[in-house]
This record gives sequence, C-alpha cells and structure tokens, in this order.
Amino acid sequence: MQETASEKIDSAPEGKQAPPTRKHDFMVVSNRLPVDRYPSDDGENSEEGWRRSPGGLVTALAPMMTKTDGAWVGWHGAPDEALEPFSHGGMDLIPVDLSTDDVELYYEGFSNATLWPLYHDVIAPPEFHRTWWESYRRVNRRFADAVIQHADHGATVWVQDYQLQLVPRMLRQARPDLRIGFFNHIPFPPPEIFAQLPWRQAIIEGLLGADLVGFQRPSDAANFMRSARRFIGASVKQQQIHVKGTDGRITHIARAQAFPISIAVDQISELAERPDIIDRARQIRQDLGNPKTILLGVDRLDYTKGIPHRLKAFEELLKEGRLTVEDATLIQVASPSRERVRQYRLLREEIEGTVGHINGSYDTMQNTAVRYLHHSYPIEEMVALYLAADVMLVTALRDGMNLVAKEYVTARTNNTGALVLSEFTGAADQLKQALLMNPHDIDGLKNTIMRAVHLPPNESRRRMKSMRKQILDHDVDHWSAEFLSALAETVVRDDS
Repeated sequence: MQETASEKIDSAPEGKQAPPTRKHDFMVVSNRLPVDRYPSDDGENSEEGWRRSPGGLVTALAPMMTKTDGAWVGWHGAPDEALEPFSHGGMDLIPVDLSTDDVELYYEGFSNATLWPLYHDVIAPPEFHRTWWESYRRVNRRFADAVIQHADHGATVWVQDYQLQLVPRMLRQARPDLRIGFFNHIPFPPPEIFAQLPWRQAIIEGLLGADLVGFQRPSDAANFMRSARRFIGASVKQQQIHVKGTDGRITHIARAQAFPISIAVDQISELAERPDIIDRARQIRQDLGNPKTILLGVDRLDYTKGIPHRLKAFEELLKEGRLTVEDATLIQVASPSRERVRQYRLLREEIEGTVGHINGSYDTMQNTAVRYLHHSYPIEEMVALYLAADVMLVTALRDGMNLVAKEYVTARTNNTGALVLSEFTGAADQLKQALLMNPHDIDGLKNTIMRAVHLPPNESRRRMKSMRKQILDHDVDHWSAEFLSALAETVVRDDS
C-alpha cells in the first residue's frame, strides 16, 4: 500500500500460538503480513517475537480482523523460510513462503522494476523480462492457493495492491462462491502507457476476477476501464464491466471505483497534543538555530517523489537570495527503500551529492541549509517534525495518494502551517486548500514555496482548517468501511 511516515505502532509482543484450523469468512491478502519480526533482548537462547507493522492498512483492518473470523495472508519477510500459520494480536496469520529467487524476480523484478515504473508514468524506464513474469505468475498462484485452502464458503476476500493482480481471477476460477475485492494502492496508467506491458491482457483479466476493483483517484478507475475495453474488448457501462467466461457467457459484473485511502487520524491527533512531543518539536527548532522558517520533506527514497526537483528549487531560492540560510532550513527525511535495486542506489547517490553541494555552497558555521536524514523514524518523532515544520513540501511526480501530506495536516491541530502539494498526487483531489503546484515547473515550485513561507496567518488557518476537516471526516476507518460496504452491494452473478 501507499507509505506513511509512521514507523512503529506499539503492540505487546506475542509468541506463536497453535496453527488455526478453522475456515475464515473474511480474508485480507497482501504481499506482507501485518507483523514484523524483532529479536528478543532476553539472551541468545530466547525466541524472536513479532510486533504489529506500521501503516494505515494494518491500522484500519486489524480491529476488523479481531472482531470477525478473519485471517491475513502474506509473506513474513524472510526468504527461504517456511512458517506454519500462527496468531498474533487476535489475528490469524497465514504465511506465504518466498525463496530468494522469488524476492529477486517477483518482487524486486516484475513488481518494482516493471510494474512500479510503468504505473508511475514511466518516470524511470520499466524493464520487461519473461523470467520475471513467470515468477510473478507462480507467486500469485501461491497466494491464491493459500486463500483457497483457508477461505470459508462465501467468504469475503480483499486483495491488496499491484504485486497480486493475478490473484482475483485465480480465486474466481477455483472458488466462484467467494466475494472478491481488490484495491490498487498506486496509480493505474492510461492505456497509452499500459499498452507497453507485454502481459497487459493477463493483468486486466486478473483484476477483473474481482467483483470490485478500487483505485485512489477517479482518473485511475477510468484508465483501468479504458484499458479493459481496449485490450480485452470488455463491455463497459458507467463503472460496470461485464466479464465473460470462456464460453462467452457473462460470469459476473466487476465494478471499478475510486476509494481514496486515508490515515489513522486519532493516533496522529493524540500524539500532536502530547506535551513530550510538543517539547521535542521545540527542541528540533532550537537545534537548528531557531530559523524563521523550517521546510520539511518526508519521503521514501524513490524516484517518484520528486526530491531532486525540491532540492533544485530550494538551491535556486538560496542562490537568488529569496531565502537565506540564516532564516530558512530544509529538513529532508528520506527513508531507505529498495536499496538492492540499481536505480534506487543511483538516486541516493544523486540526492546525497546534491545535498553536499548545497550545504558546501551555503552553510555557515552556525547554520545548515539542508539537514538530510537517510533514516526511518518512529511515528512519535515524525509528529514532532510535523509540529516543528512551518511548510511541508510534497513534490511527488506521481503518487497514488501520499499519506504524509495527510499526516502533516492532521498534526497541525492549531491550524497553522502550509502544505505545498503536487497536483500529481491523489491527495490533491481531497486537499484542495493546499498550495498546489506542478513539480516539473521549477520556477512555479519556487514561487509556491515563497508563497507558503509568507502565507498570511488568517489564510493559513482557513486553509488548514478546511483540510483538517476533510481528513477527520474521511479517515482510514471510513475508507475500509466504504470499500467493504460497496463490495457487499456490488456482487452480481449470472445464475441463469
């Protein structure tokens, strides 16, 4: 799913319990299980434990899993290791095993070097390899088989994201009794770009195995329906796609619709009011020399995030004297991402070189132009950064949603601050009171940054209050409830 700045959600560690043997009437399927392994501190003879993973998807669905007869299917994160099903935090977990080759070919290869760049408007060139595709098919089959084995008759199955696009059709072929939903956390490209994929028909047919296919933006849903019509000749009426079987009869009607994902607003809001986090925000400003303006960028280190564009704009503002290092500091948090993939290693080298050049040119003995942090941080530290920052910079070249933007707005409980937001993010559809800009337009980006720096307090409060209300009214619980309600209403079968 789309990333957040959250890096830790405290959860009491639990050991493995007896493998669940019952069938489940609600199942979530994602590339990763909702738990992370951590080493025990009790000595080398102690077993490792598990803690709940960060992220909005887990936060939204974990309570539902504990209240229903639910199970979560996913990889546990360690290659070449087989685990039996176990339980944690009231959730039954069904691990899917991946080998080292699977991780290299299915995940790093087809998912992240073929689909990811293709779906993000070819910001980086995608690679097409038949061995990657064959691995993707095999691994998708493994996930589908796990669901088939553990799903009760008539169960609801919710498949998550681009790594598992073939699973819905595999489930429908084996278990037509299931109610199947799919949500795509990243953009879906227009047909003119999607056409490059040699296996485009299989992907479309895979997704159309679902009764409901969800996307972040209406434009993504429209792109998918256009591709379904163009590449498999599907009959599309409004948001409904009539899916035919091998005999030419309609087997079901799939619906494509936008369900913009959000965040756990209660968690962010509560942290933003904690005295120790407010004190930490003050300390951050003090450590930076109490500049008039702190600008903040928080991203995974990914070429879709527009970090080089942001740095270029900031450097030019310093060069032109519109900002000075004495008055303005940019904090750039770039959490590690896919560092085994060559393009990501090159991006890191580029960004670190640019930061070094800016700081070498503009730093003084007392002031630093860019504070670059190539780390992941716990959510408490991220909220402190949100409180410390006067301007949030979200300059993504393409983003399914961008939850960091929503986290920043939610943390600004006093309705201060300014959000500079790329129009190419899904969040731009909801946060219309942000200062929207085109990150490819460096001059426009610079002007928008300066507008944010000098935004009048009354205008800042009006904009932030409007955005906070939108997010508070549409949190991640609202997202999951809306999707599952639509899925329950969408199922149409041909019983003739």
